[in-house]
Amino acid sequence: MTATLANRATTEETCLWLAGQTGTPWNLTRLIEHGVTPYVWLEYSAERAELFAEGITAYAAPVVYVEDTQRLAAGSDDVWIRFTRDSDRLAIALKPPGIRMPLEALRFFQRDIARLAQELLHPKEVVIPPVAMATESNKGISKEHVLEIFGGMLKFNLEQALSGAVGIFGDDGARVRKNSRGGKNSHLWNPVTLALGLNDVHRVPMPYLKKTFATHPLLREWKDAWLESLALLGE
Repeated sequence: MTATLANRATTEETCLWLAGQTGTPWNLTRLIEHGVTPYVWLEYSAERAELFAEGITAYAAPVVYVEDTQRLAAGSDDVWIRFTRDSDRLAIALKPPGIRMPLEALRFFQRDIARLAQELLHPKEVVIPPVAMATESNKGISKEHVLEIFGGMLKFNLEQALSGAVGIFGDDGARVRKNSRGGKNSHLWNPVTLALGLNDVHRVPMPYLKKTFATHPLLREWKDAWLESLALLGE
């Protein structure tokens, strides 16, 4: 068993370490199924200049687009990135054909793998509140935050869908109310309703959504409502 894991570990190193921690075999497919985000290390180039903020010459770009990660999980022989986050962590669609790299370029952050091992070895008990449904809140998250959190999971233009006259599920859907700042396209969105709809209607894998609610700081206050919804759905 590998005693320690490098900060940016290869797939092989990650799987060996997890196998030693959990006593079960691991591979890239299982990592993806558990919602672990793979990264590739990008060096600045003129062709990729839009990904780099001023003064940044290299950074770890996440493989977040659901079709790109599903391709990895299915056993692809290389990495294809068509949607990622730039060095400022903003979602960005890459110009076709995207970025192609060998599988050996994949890296996993030690913090993500350690968190996964902790969750597997010491699962937290979900306590269901003694109410049928969570109290509906009139608060929500902005369109910018929706795109930051969920944009990389989809194969359609989420920004365009959110900007439409109706919600992305054919009615108001996850849309809650107008943002107090006003202005065009200033609605707020219930991230729990939105995530459940993305899973049901657009087949976004539930492990991705579970990981997002467990780790994203903008969703911290929505975590209890998310867990309750999952419990009611038997997830």
